[in-house]
Amino acid sequence: MKTSVFFGTLVAAGLGAGFASAGTLDDVKARGVLNCGVNTGLVGFAAPDANGNWSGFDVALCKAVAAAVLGDPAKVKYVPTTGQTRFTALASGEVDLLVRNTTWTFSRDTDLKMDFPAINYYDGQGFMVHKGSGITSAKQLDGASICIQTGTTTELNLADYFKANGMSYQPIAIDSNAEGEQQYIAGACDAYTTDASGLASTRAAFADPQDHIILPEIISKEPLGPAVRHGDSQWKDIVGWTFYALVAAEEYGVTAANVDEMAKGVENPEINRLLGVEGELGKMTGLDNDWAIKAIKAGGNYGEIFAATIGKSTPIGLARGLNAQWTQGGLLYAPPFR
Repeated sequence: MKTSVFFGTLVAAGLGAGFASAGTLDDVKARGVLNCGVNTGLVGFAAPDANGNWSGFDVALCKAVAAAVLGDPAKVKYVPTTGQTRFTALASGEVDLLVRNTTWTFSRDTDLKMDFPAINYYDGQGFMVHKGSGITSAKQLDGASICIQTGTTTELNLADYFKANGMSYQPIAIDSNAEGEQQYIAGACDAYTTDASGLASTRAAFADPQDHIILPEIISKEPLGPAVRHGDSQWKDIVGWTFYALVAAEEYGVTAANVDEMAKGVENPEINRLLGVEGELGKMTGLDNDWAIKAIKAGGNYGEIFAATIGKSTPIGLARGLNAQWTQGGLLYAPPFR
């Protein structure tokens, strides 16, 4: 889900907060807790259970950063944000880090003064319809009513796609994914559109997921990733390299179960540098030298996190696809740890 930049006041707020944000690491350490902006509830990515315990693909990155910085993955305060409020929460300093299915775009990077340290999920916008509708392609949606979150780039993508294909549609405005589920199930719209991963998550929460299909067309590029305030290079480095530590760990076979053993030293110098056996990479960012070990132990490497939260064996059922390692035909690629 991808909120657009139709927020003039937010731009001003971002300008002010963005350049005053240096020192986030010190703030987090002094507070003793990481304030992480997440979805209000998207199964598999970020959702609380009945006891208020959060879990999911995005939550795992919050935990990894908390572990790297504070030494404890539990030291996270999860701040639920909507598509409309998430950027304000980040710009104002309410959250230190935003990990909420957020698309990296030119205007967000520049006009809203946000920094995206990495892409943690390569996605694209799709459509979901009731299986009984007989619709098997987005090209059959001419004249259809479509549920769509307001104030999002999803709206712009949808308008572009229908215009390019000479079709018309009736937008049904919704404010959140929860409302979108309700409206779609109630029959208020013929189709629901958002990121394909979000559609998979939404469908998995239905009582009858087999009665809904995600159409094959992907109509946009949606590089989703964590976001931080502009102007704090140290914090951006910490968030980005914590993520890349999880990616590199998967590539080199470092897991939550074997990381302590591998931290005793191995033949591969890259793994030794990653785990702090050689060099002082942690010191370069203001962290302990075993920061990556702590991050990996928080929930495993990227592959372990993916499999446990949104992978094929979960109700979400997502294949790795573009999110596979570069050695497996995907786009995941960690820069060198040296």
